[in-house]
Amino acid sequence: MQKKRAKRGSSRAKTFKNKILRFLKFLFIYLPASFILLSVLMMFALKWVPVYYTPLMLIRSVENIGDNTFETHKKWRSLDNISKNMAMAVMASEDTRFLTHRGFDWEEIDNAIDASKRGKRLRGASTISQQTAKNVFLFPARSWVRKAFESYYTLGIELIWGKERIMEVYLNVAEMGRGIYGAESAAQELFNKPAAKLSSRESALIAASLPNPLKRNAARPSSYMVSRASSIEYMMGMIEVPEWLVKKPVKKINKNK
Repeated sequence: MQKKRAKRGSSRAKTFKNKILRFLKFLFIYLPASFILLSVLMMFALKWVPVYYTPLMLIRSVENIGDNTFETHKKWRSLDNISKNMAMAVMASEDTRFLTHRGFDWEEIDNAIDASKRGKRLRGASTISQQTAKNVFLFPARSWVRKAFESYYTLGIELIWGKERIMEVYLNVAEMGRGIYGAESAAQELFNKPAAKLSSRESALIAASLPNPLKRNAARPSSYMVSRASSIEYMMGMIEVPEWLVKKPVKKINKNK
């Protein structure tokens, strides 16, 4: 009788152990492998497929439920149909080393750390690549876990998409005003013209609003924004224009999209 009980106890312990091992295998092997496979497939797909909706757009829509004045404005445009001034302006404003880094601007990160140690106001060090990864794949949050995912996706799009595609997606999904996403919608809503016709000054004003587009309006700039736009225009002249940004023939636009 005691032998049978011992045998049953041993069998239960073995079964429990096997369940734990299966759970750990799922947690640390199958789940990460599935995530990596699906995320890589998504990144490959979005190398060519337009990004029409992002997590931030969803959040803003939910935040403004019941507000009849809120509308979402978004129109996808290829880089050929966006003024090169806009790309140069966001590089000058957000990420001057965009063309040379591999997703992370370590020099800017070091500067931010040094400024923090000296007790100065915390400065941002996110690159255009990081902001694009965050906008397309993640919900806004402040945590080390989200930062880890952001870093993963940043490395992924740098490797899979390349700089031209990253810039194209960024200029189509970045929040540029209340309910306004992307350069085309910003150009139409703020300056009543297509993104292909944005001037250097208009592009600089939009770029000057990007740190806080819900409070800063490029069409009605404050004195600070005017000054900031002038600095951005100056920096635009200091950045080398990449080959892929040299003006190409503008493609015909399907206005129904």
